[in-house]
Amino acid sequence: MQEPRKRVVVIGGGTAGWMAASAVAKLLPHAASVELIESAEIGIVGVGEATLPHLRAFIQTLGLDEAGFMAATHATYKLGIEFRDFGKPGDCYLHPFGDFGRPLGDVPFLHWWRRIHALGRGGELADYCVAHVMAAQRRFAPPAADPEALLSTYGYAYQFDATRFGPYLRTFAEANGVTRTEGKIVSVERDGETGDVAAVLLESGARIHGDLFVDCSGFRSLLLGDALGEAWEDWSHWLPCDRAMALPCASPPGEIEPLTRATAMPAGWCWRIPLQHRVGNGYVYSSAHLSDEEASAAILAAIEGEPLADPRVLRFRAGRRKRSWSHNVIAVGLASGFLEPLESTSIYLVQVAIQQLIELFPIQQIHAADRDEFNAQVDYEYDRIRDFLILHYHASSRDDSSFWRDVRHAPIPESLAEKIELFRRAGRIQRYSRGLFFAPSWIAVLIGQGIVPESWDQRVDAANPQELGAALARLRGQIAREVAALPGHRAALGLA
Repeated sequence: MQEPRKRVVVIGGGTAGWMAASAVAKLLPHAASVELIESAEIGIVGVGEATLPHLRAFIQTLGLDEAGFMAATHATYKLGIEFRDFGKPGDCYLHPFGDFGRPLGDVPFLHWWRRIHALGRGGELADYCVAHVMAAQRRFAPPAADPEALLSTYGYAYQFDATRFGPYLRTFAEANGVTRTEGKIVSVERDGETGDVAAVLLESGARIHGDLFVDCSGFRSLLLGDALGEAWEDWSHWLPCDRAMALPCASPPGEIEPLTRATAMPAGWCWRIPLQHRVGNGYVYSSAHLSDEEASAAILAAIEGEPLADPRVLRFRAGRRKRSWSHNVIAVGLASGFLEPLESTSIYLVQVAIQQLIELFPIQQIHAADRDEFNAQVDYEYDRIRDFLILHYHASSRDDSSFWRDVRHAPIPESLAEKIELFRRAGRIQRYSRGLFFAPSWIAVLIGQGIVPESWDQRVDAANPQELGAALARLRGQIAREVAALPGHRAALGLA
């Protein structure tokens, strides 16, 4: 006999809430009914979102139309993240969503390039990345379906208006049976024996009970943090930025860049996210090194177009809850933890939690083994992203402000120190089969910030340098020719 459907109650709307509600309703209609509670009085943290390519898979899984999604959210395409002045003032590199070159035999392309580069030939590593060359020329086309084609070696993400994404998903979710309830939660009722959340009480007097609660209440962490008292693991000693001053501005004339930009600043860094209708900007900074007033003046001075609103400050702290699933409450998004948006990982972490929720959804009662597996998977992702973000600060050679001197010399996790040393010595990236940021991402940031391998795979020395150099030149030329034939970004968006 089929088990009765579980009552899933999602606390909070916005990106995380409507993503979670949409996924459960669409993928588990036989197992769950979904009710989402949100209050129009409580704003969302929406300042313009830059994403990773994984969001495409989420959209495809739900059966959403990409063109419709992009039109509704004023989205643009994104081929990577450009970092300016992170290694030292004047530096610029791209973390692209694509591979560098093609492996020759069993040896990664990096080692072939490093051998030729040591001879003063071969150009820059970025010249061998299709995504990088496309972004530099402000061009875009979807990847080729043929895995042998050069134009299949990259992926893409989106840059969109976060304030429009939640409402877009709300329409989809409600069409798939999600019930939305307007109201503010004033208290949480817990089971006296199990400690589970039994119901939430609204300001209107309504009582909403559930079997499973998904906490998408943002930094408030209304259920997991407040009601259940789940402990917070503070990572501010590694990632000291704790505020962002956000400001939209008018789009400048000309081609739209298919990339997000991060520019180092005296007390942190600024983001630039180009959308179809405007540009999102923000200064992520450490309040120990910069006042809110100074940050507001700095972002106003940095933007390229007319301000479309007043600067708005967002306060946060880096870290995560010790557990993201406790009792019958699963925290998704900011209610679970936060890592600054340097690598556009916020929505990815929402997806990770949702995917684990779908895969481990309780059929009958909730089992401790399922909770433990969920928490282990979420922790793994947070830890790996944390190390990657710290790398951007630790690998800098900037010494022009107290902030950069502090972050450069701060102790780093042993897991990151091992990765850096392995790459510096032998050009190797630790291999792993899951999680975020594989070898091309680490290579882009390490070399982009001046950590170049001292040696290379010795099998490369068996190749004739002249022949190897000629082969690399042909590849570089082929990438340049194929990219030059692609349309500009505006044309790809249908705006030209």
